[in-house]
Amino acid sequence: HRSRDKEKASGMTRLTFICHGATAAIRQARFPLDEALEDKAMIDARALAPAIPRADRIMTSPALRTRQTADALGLGAEVVPTLADCDYGRWAVQSIMALQQSEPDALSAWLTDTDAAPHGGESIRALHDRVAPWMQAQSALGGHAIAISHAPTIRLAVLIALGAPLSSFWHIDVEPLSAVRMTSNGTRWSLRFDRV
Repeated sequence: HRSRDKEKASGMTRLTFICHGATAAIRQARFPLDEALEDKAMIDARALAPAIPRADRIMTSPALRTRQTADALGLGAEVVPTLADCDYGRWAVQSIMALQQSEPDALSAWLTDTDAAPHGGESIRALHDRVAPWMQAQSALGGHAIAISHAPTIRLAVLIALGAPLSSFWHIDVEPLSAVRMTSNGTRWSLRFDRV
């Protein structure tokens, strides 16, 4: 494939993040644990499979929902723990609405302070500190990589590509089965928007 050979020769890295398909937790505004994809998400992912470009490296988070997405897309992916979702600690499976009632101050802290981890899991900063070195390593490899991951992890990748402050984390929406593309010349990342 000519464009992939050109990328590898130039040292350019192309990174495509794909967000896993929809789950019951997404629909119910709950913090996820390790639930499966909904049946419709499996069907939707299979329909997208023919449009997925070839890649030199295909990776997925360890979560069931990302591995199922990779399978439905017809991608044999290596499990990479760094691509995991944010660790929500004791909030896993709880709904935002329930937490607004039971722990309003803690939820507010989580939504406004990127260093806060009131649930006992990861803060947004800790997630950043996990994802940033992985992206740096990818930028040195060249070629095209596909990473099937989670909305929070992909949001962080966008912030890293833009050099944006962590406080911008909550201003990015990543829909199920959406793709976010970026390129690196080895020193900096750029977001990439392709034609429809």
